[in-house]
Amino acid sequence: MSWAVPPAPGVQTVPYGYPPTINTAYTAVPVRQGFSQAYQAQPQYTYSSPANTSQSSTQPMASPADQQQQQPPQQQKFDWPDSVRSYVQRSFQTSNLDPSVTRAEMEAKLKETIRFTQDHGTMYTTDWDNMPLPQTIIKNERQQALMQSMAPPAMTAAVNTTAINPKKRKSSDLSGPEATSSVTAPWRTAKGLSLEDRVTKPSMDGPLPAKSKFQKNAEKRQRRGDGGYQSSYRSPSPPPPTGPIVGLNQSLEKRYLRLTAAPKPADVRPEYILHQTLDLLKKKWRKDGNYNYICDQFKSLRQDLTVQRIRNEFTVSVYEIHARIALEKGDLGEYNQCQTQLRALYKAGLKGNSIEFKAYRILYFIHTANRTALNDAIADLTTAEKEERPIKHALNVRSALALGNYHKFFQLYLDVPNMGAYLMDMFVKRERLAALANICKAFKPELKLRYITEELAFESDAEAAQFIIDYNGQDLLQERQDHIAFLTGKAGMLFETARAQAFRRVDLKGQI
Repeated sequence: MSWAVPPAPGVQTVPYGYPPTINTAYTAVPVRQGFSQAYQAQPQYTYSSPANTSQSSTQPMASPADQQQQQPPQQQKFDWPDSVRSYVQRSFQTSNLDPSVTRAEMEAKLKETIRFTQDHGTMYTTDWDNMPLPQTIIKNERQQALMQSMAPPAMTAAVNTTAINPKKRKSSDLSGPEATSSVTAPWRTAKGLSLEDRVTKPSMDGPLPAKSKFQKNAEKRQRRGDGGYQSSYRSPSPPPPTGPIVGLNQSLEKRYLRLTAAPKPADVRPEYILHQTLDLLKKKWRKDGNYNYICDQFKSLRQDLTVQRIRNEFTVSVYEIHARIALEKGDLGEYNQCQTQLRALYKAGLKGNSIEFKAYRILYFIHTANRTALNDAIADLTTAEKEERPIKHALNVRSALALGNYHKFFQLYLDVPNMGAYLMDMFVKRERLAALANICKAFKPELKLRYITEELAFESDAEAAQFIIDYNGQDLLQERQDHIAFLTGKAGMLFETARAQAFRRVDLKGQI
């Protein structure tokens, strides 16, 4: 007996489609394609509509996930403002392109910049006219990365440790076994350094959990130093100067200041002003004779010539005049600087008093006892130059000293061309001591003081006696009826010791 109500006439029904076997222990769930999709519950049973409905309604209902896959998402069309379009066009203009930034990098940076403003809704409020171009942004990022890579390793390690673990461990955390068991050491973590790294590359404060960006940059620098890494990026360098500067200063007098930066045209005097300055300095030197002031002004004059790269006959005259004034005042430091520049100017073919200063150069090396440089200076002389009077005189002085002929040396001392006497005055004292030591060996027991005066080129007997007294030889002078006697037999060791001290090596600042 069935309690089911018979259907109406003319209506055909379809029974509900129950599966023959229902496993109720689990429910089938479709796999999600990503974490962004929400979970959609699936119906456990299928439902069949009556047979008299349409065909489309009798098909099984598709899940929302299938509908999302079947219907492609419609891309939203976004209209860029004119300022953004102008910014993009300006980025690719030929005048704004940078050879160090490729087109692909520019396009990527443009997309990143525009997408950022689009996502944050600031595209219409951004000042695109003053926005830096993508190539400028890329170069700034490179410069920042380069500056970060130059940071000391100790500083980077400290910064990285603070960023990873801002809380410092206190002494109470290590007070018992319970506290230590709950704290995992940095080197026990999965990201810690291996045993080989900890043995071969120990850090200052212990191994770090992971390599930071600064550590990677430090390793790149090490590989670059070893030749295993070559960076393709080169920091932009300032353009080289196109030529020497031209001075604009109109002052005739200017103090000498050592340059600590590039010279400015407003602080440098042009050549025609320097001509007037030289005439003024020569007049003041003849009138006042203030060497400190003259030397300072000449150094400033030489500096203005150097920064403007002026190398002509006027430059030669400036250095020659300054060298003569320095010789007159015994300033060998300034003389050597001028002599060195004059040598280079003469080799460049500029006209000047080269014979005079080559003779000074020989006498200078005799004074400093620099035999190697003296031989080089003589080797540079031509046959014609050796016949010139100043150079011939200097070579005779060198020959007399090499042979120990003090008589000829002092004869040459009394007849020195140009200003060579100022140089010979610097070493005539030691040659007098050497000659006096030899005289004491050859003439015993005594000798007239007048002979010492004439032989060693003293101006008077009083000057010769004062020279002997200066070396504690006052007991060696005795008065006779018609002359003053010098006891040479007792003076041997006294002047031998004085000669040894006088012939110590001469070392001067600014020596050639």
